[in-house]
Amino acid sequence: MDEINLKIIRILQEKARIPNVDVARKIGMAPSAVLERIRKLEKQGFIDGYEVRLNPEKFNRKMIAFITVKENEDSGKNRLGETLSNIPAVQEVHYVSGNDSYLVKIRVRDHEEVRRIVRENIQSQSGVLSTQTSIVLESFKETSAIVIDYV
Repeated sequence: MDEINLKIIRILQEKARIPNVDVARKIGMAPSAVLERIRKLEKQGFIDGYEVRLNPEKFNRKMIAFITVKENEDSGKNRLGETLSNIPAVQEVHYVSGNDSYLVKIRVRDHEEVRRIVRENIQSQSGVLSTQTSIVLESFKETSAIVIDYV
């Protein structure tokens, strides 16, 4: 990983759909050389993919809730995490330190949908001991961007 690749990654992370010619212009390289570097970064796994960010309000999905799911000690690690990951409204699932818990982020229409998902899709799973839900009142930052400061 050299400084040129880091510059390319920073540019793509900011705007994934930027034309290759524009990336090349910004870093002072030929478009063919930039394309070759991008393909290498993809092949090496530095770039996992490209994703469109949708406006949640346009799809009536303004509400965010974080649900802590406490797991039974005997339920078998990762099985519950995979099950939670398959719920359509779930955006993130993290196994966190502490009390055998998962932290689940969902994005939904309203509190009724939160309640339905918690009851029907989460609490009904074997191995779930308890849940605790926090509703987001206001968001100040949401991003999947990572800090790139390594050479």
